[in-house]
Amino acid sequence: MARWEPDSRSRLEQAAFALYAERGFDHTTVAEIAKRAGLTERTFFRHFADKREVLFAGSGALQDLLASTVVDAPEGLAPIDAVAAAIEAAGAQLEERRERARQRQAVIAANAELRERELIKLASLASALAEALRRRGVSDPAASLTAEAGIAIFRIAVERWVDETNERSLPELIRESLEQLRAVTAGH
Repeated sequence: MARWEPDSRSRLEQAAFALYAERGFDHTTVAEIAKRAGLTERTFFRHFADKREVLFAGSGALQDLLASTVVDAPEGLAPIDAVAAAIEAAGAQLEERRERARQRQAVIAANAELRERELIKLASLASALAEALRRRGVSDPAASLTAEAGIAIFRIAVERWVDETNERSLPELIRESLEQLRAVTAGH
């Protein structure tokens, strides 16, 4: 096998998702993923720590995007609006990956360990948002409450977005979810 294979990360992701759909996450091995991609296990481990990481590999970049968008938001913007801008920016980035997000969600929903890992990821995103808000001068508990609300809005919007019957964009669903939360908290 060649020492360097073009687009190996993408090929590994495609192979993993195909195998997860065919055989289930628990019944898929790293060796099978590498073989399906036409690569070696060693190449797999250059890109991913384990087969779970195929599903969670973008978490760090998502966290960075959320935090930097909050920190860089205009100075007078209300904390919830800074968080809304951040989750909308994340939604815009994810928009082109709807089918992959649907596949990912199905794999995670079918496995308790992956659902737990997803909750840990969401908690990490909320922590990063809260820290970004603190850097903007928002004190606790307001920073933590706002960050948690933002992640709840994001999670609910993503769940609606990956639904097979949905055709609306993720940023649109994020804005709608935020408006629904505002209406509920305002007593309307």
